[in-house]
Amino acid sequence: MVMTVHCDVVSAEESIFSGQVEMAVFPGEAGELGVLPRHTPLLTRIKPGTIRLKMANQSDFELVYVSGGMLEVQPDMITVLADTAIRANDLDEAKALEAKKRAEEALANRQAQMDYAQAEAELAQAIAQLRAIQRLRKHTH
Repeated sequence: MVMTVHCDVVSAEESIFSGQVEMAVFPGEAGELGVLPRHTPLLTRIKPGTIRLKMANQSDFELVYVSGGMLEVQPDMITVLADTAIRANDLDEAKALEAKKRAEEALANRQAQMDYAQAEAELAQAIAQLRAIQRLRKHTH
């Protein structure tokens, strides 16, 4: 029998995923963080990127883009609280490319430090969304 752990991924707007997983991989601030059932308790921030969720008896991962947030791990429960969470299938590549372009232009024409920090954050999110789309394409081909 395969061991699983319950995982919840929620955004400010809605619950994106709730179910049993064999394994989950998160975009940690210091690199990817893999979590298996009975993991040691952990509380950490995650950066913009893709969460990969491996369900029992499925070969593919479920992919969820997050704009960053908090990850809490308990031996029998994983919880992700994200400002924004979108299933990778629902990401819009054209919108992400446009957001990346706008952020790069804002960085090139920076005038105030506040604008620079916001543009940098928007660029990181757009790049993370594009990576999630690329990863999804790679898994479906």
